[in-house]
Amino acid sequence: MTGDRPARPTIAQLRVVIQPPAIRGRRSAEHWTGDLYMRQISPYLTRGLLRAGFSANAVTALMIVTGFAAGPALLLPGLAGAVLAVALTQLQMLWDASDGEVARWRGTSSPLGVFLDRVGHYGTESLLPLGLGARAAGGLGPLTDGEGYGWTTLGGLLAVVILLNKSLNDMVHVARAAAGLSRAADDEATTTPRASGLARLRRLARFVPFHRLYHSIELSLIILVAAVVDVVVGDLIGTRALLVLLIPASLLALAGHFLAIVTSSRLQTGG
Repeated sequence: MTGDRPARPTIAQLRVVIQPPAIRGRRSAEHWTGDLYMRQISPYLTRGLLRAGFSANAVTALMIVTGFAAGPALLLPGLAGAVLAVALTQLQMLWDASDGEVARWRGTSSPLGVFLDRVGHYGTESLLPLGLGARAAGGLGPLTDGEGYGWTTLGGLLAVVILLNKSLNDMVHVARAAAGLSRAADDEATTTPRASGLARLRRLARFVPFHRLYHSIELSLIILVAAVVDVVVGDLIGTRALLVLLIPASLLALAGHFLAIVTSSRLQTGG
């Protein structure tokens, strides 16, 4: 019920409702920036959005627009494009934190909001590698030779692999729903591969979480590092080397994710 909630809540009153333990304690859904600083900042933004009359879906729309702009920002040459992309992905995550908080305060969580959230993240994390490929090809300049098209093709390939990897978890939910099963629990017992070798590799991946490089936050940050290398060297060697390295790493992450799913209990009738 929301009728007894104050019209101008304090931050403490907001936190009780918008950041319950079920949200802050999620095993896999909360990004590390949430624990580090986003959830410390977001209540202040959320309070301003509530006072301004924003709906949760309106905030999600801001998240989508902000995230979608991060990829094209990489077309700006030098450090400017990379810095802008980092700023936009950070702001996207802040909007992402606040849209759920607005929905919880107003009691307006809906399937539409979940859908729009997916659109925002899927779009952002596919446009960033496309922007990286264009940046490696020379940015806003014309493609005058076959080499430029090669870099944009690699960016497109990376975008496809990232999208496929992101969609695997949603495919699990679709498969279970189609089979008449309830949503799989998001806990260690359910998600751990039954094959002991894969389970060990999955535990090791926590210490070297290269699979997280394809999230918009991490990807924009390493693109910024590559841009710094470009400026120091005076060429696009940093950006191009990064793109080349991300391709095999992304394929490895995709294969590992797929095997982890099919060897866990998530797709079992008793899971």
